[in-house]
Amino acid sequence: MPADDILNIPPPPADARVAYGSDPNQFFDLRLPSLKGVGKEPYPLVINIHGGYWRAKYNLDHAGHLCAALAAKGLATANLEYRRVGNEGGAWPGTFADIRSAYRFLVQTSAQRNVDPRRVVVMGHSAGGQLALCLAGHASSITRAISLAGVVDLQRAYQLHLSNDAVVDFLRGTPNEVPDHYKEADPMQLSIPQARQWLIHGAADDVVPPAFSRDYVDAKQKRTGKEKEDTRLLEIPGADHFEVIDPRTQAWKRIEETVIQLVA
Repeated sequence: MPADDILNIPPPPADARVAYGSDPNQFFDLRLPSLKGVGKEPYPLVINIHGGYWRAKYNLDHAGHLCAALAAKGLATANLEYRRVGNEGGAWPGTFADIRSAYRFLVQTSAQRNVDPRRVVVMGHSAGGQLALCLAGHASSITRAISLAGVVDLQRAYQLHLSNDAVVDFLRGTPNEVPDHYKEADPMQLSIPQARQWLIHGAADDVVPPAFSRDYVDAKQKRTGKEKEDTRLLEIPGADHFEVIDPRTQAWKRIEETVIQLVA
């Protein structure tokens, strides 16, 4: 199968599309293990943030596959859409403001959806990995986060000119030109001591180099005292950038196991 064909296959339908704001891009697709969940133990929740280098060209549809796969394993999933570069109000800080708003909305309305707000995993792929860890860095209530092939070092992404300087478009300038934006947006610069973080990367990824996750984990593990962080690396031999979000692949089995372990 082509490496990125998951981007073009329609996902299974969601149970509901829920708005968390007034902009057309401020919504999430909700999937529940069972629509007859009332009265049962609340479900763990996976909040998923899709990638696409923060650009409006890419939307949440392709991530519906992994969300449906996790729902089949007994987890509620919220697949977030948000304003992106090219949308009015997209880029930093509007993009991240949407992610924070969606998270607050999901926690505040968790009871009516039979979701357990104490068992929440925030997960993102590629640029979504940056947003997921960034959310954990700004929300102390988040204790579990997963980056799938994440762009978790914005300085390095800029130095490598990934995806035609997508970081510059996202930050509205280079890291040197907008230092405040950069420090607030870059997971490598943030302190995330309260969250267990899994950095998962395919060893054959040629879109976001595996060294992003390796070096992030290495750097964070060297922190001490109040800055110490619980970071763990799972590098999957032979897997590329898209296999980590494709439930049809062998790589996905490792990711699914990690998510279930985190909410256990």
